[in-house]
Amino acid sequence: MMSEMGNLLARRQALPPAIAVAVVVLLLGHHPRALVQAQPSPGYFPSATVGSMAFSEDYDNLWGPQHQTLSQDKMALTLLMDRTSGSGFKSKRSYRNGYFGVSIKVQPGYTAGVNTAFYLSNNELYPGKHDEIDMELLGTVPGEPYTLQTNVYVRGTGDGARLVGREMRFHLWFDPAADFHHYAILWNSDEIVFLVDDVPVRRYAASAAGAAAFPNREMWAYGSIWDASDWATDGGRYRADYRYQPFLAGFRGFRTAGCEAAAPAGCRPVPASPAGAGLSVQQRDAMRWAQQRSMVYYYCQDYTKDHSLYPECSLAT
Repeated sequence: MMSEMGNLLARRQALPPAIAVAVVVLLLGHHPRALVQAQPSPGYFPSATVGSMAFSEDYDNLWGPQHQTLSQDKMALTLLMDRTSGSGFKSKRSYRNGYFGVSIKVQPGYTAGVNTAFYLSNNELYPGKHDEIDMELLGTVPGEPYTLQTNVYVRGTGDGARLVGREMRFHLWFDPAADFHHYAILWNSDEIVFLVDDVPVRRYAASAAGAAAFPNREMWAYGSIWDASDWATDGGRYRADYRYQPFLAGFRGFRTAGCEAAAPAGCRPVPASPAGAGLSVQQRDAMRWAQQRSMVYYYCQDYTKDHSLYPECSLAT
């Protein structure tokens, strides 16, 4: 962290003053006494089994290159959004399963409408009928917490006018703007597990969803910051206010492991638990703790939705 801060401080004169100050605040944190409540140990730590890599080892810029700042050691990336543009990156390779993780720190203060996302998708390969697995930190207004939204779209349910989203949202047990935390998607043929600092917060099982509602085609990993004012904060009630620009998001600790699309048939996916498939008792206990304490929305409990579109809700795990 100190070397990363030093590199950015040394470059401040090359950056516009507002951006330079905002980058330093993002790295330093805005509240040294931010309360972080103790979380239970899941007993299994997949992030520790996957080595951290430089950004360029597995990712390239996708859009908004003028709004990306790469640290001198190439291990950390800051994305910026202002009224002209956001920014995004994409993995160099596609995968048919894997563990995809990154540590993220978002900006404090007024961030309504800002969406900081890390996700898997094949939208460019299957436009109009794509699959997607999302982890999105949705901006907020002062005094209200960030929202972590997880979501799954399958074969076009995220395309067109009628979306069939499978959202589960959380107000996390820590402040995502106070420090970096690790967000990860573990995806294989049996399940999708969403992890925060290795704690499973959600499991989406193929056995419950059925083949038609489970993504099984190759996908790429993406990260981005963009203006989602129409829906991100209180259903669009609060929008991005560019008097507070620039909006920043820091990404580091890039971790990727899994079977690339062209890997041999014998390639083994990253296990979701010590036993391989499924979650251990300790992981399930940790997930139950996270959901009971922090979950604020679950689509299976939203009875304004047409539940005939969600057969997995009767077998939700």
